Amino acid sequence: MSALFEELDYCPTPIGAVSLRRRRDLKLDVDVFEIRLGDESLMTSLFTASEIALARLGLAALDDPVTPDIVVGGLGLGYTAHAVLECAAGASLIVVEALAPVIEWHETGLLPLGAALAKDPRCHLVQGDFFAKAASQEGFDPDAPGRLFDAILVDIDHSPDALLDDRNGSFYQLDGLRRLTRHLRPGGVFGLWSDASPDEAFVTRLSRVFTDVRAEPVTFHNPLQDRPFTQTVYLARVQRGATS
Repeated sequence: MSALFEELDYCPTPIGAVSLRRRRDLKLDVDVFEIRLGDESLMTSLFTASEIALARLGLAALDDPVTPDIVVGGLGLGYTAHAVLECAAGASLIVVEALAPVIEWHETGLLPLGAALAKDPRCHLVQGDFFAKAASQEGFDPDAPGRLFDAILVDIDHSPDALLDDRNGSFYQLDGLRRLTRHLRPGGVFGLWSDASPDEAFVTRLSRVFTDVRAEPVTFHNPLQDRPFTQTVYLARVQRGATS
């Protein structure tokens, strides 16, 4: 049996110390991997339904879900990226992650999905600030500035109002969302994960920039509290025939 608790790595970063922990949940008889930023939990392998749903719902909204060009903002434990590759055999995927240690944990196999992602030729892990790239003209592919994508799927902040870094806030406002559309093809899809229930104010804001906007509740069983818990995936489309 695994040790009951291990801190697998601990690294200072510009936004605080990030750590990777593995603990044994005796009740569920599983190893649980957790990423923390200081004292704040960023992600746990106990709850992955909504991260996977972000990929599946985003792909399902595409006109061609088989061979899309995708950006995932935020690597975390890798569940969204893995679901993209699992659901779209011909996908080309760029994953933008601000924290270099998180990429290293995947590349060195410390995380269960790490080796599969790092070795998959369809997947390119890019260390950088997703929000700065979204606001730039160059965009997300360091080898092809200005490249357009079929979908951009984001799982970084807890919600549009609960931010890991206050500097991220402008991304969720009208100007930030409009800048993001420059990196999507006509008809392209923006997907956003949120830890909170659907926020009608944010849906309204999305509707001023995108079409086909909706908030999809994702409800799953929380084994720690033994009750259902709901998170949200927001989906929005760039108008077909639109030019950035």
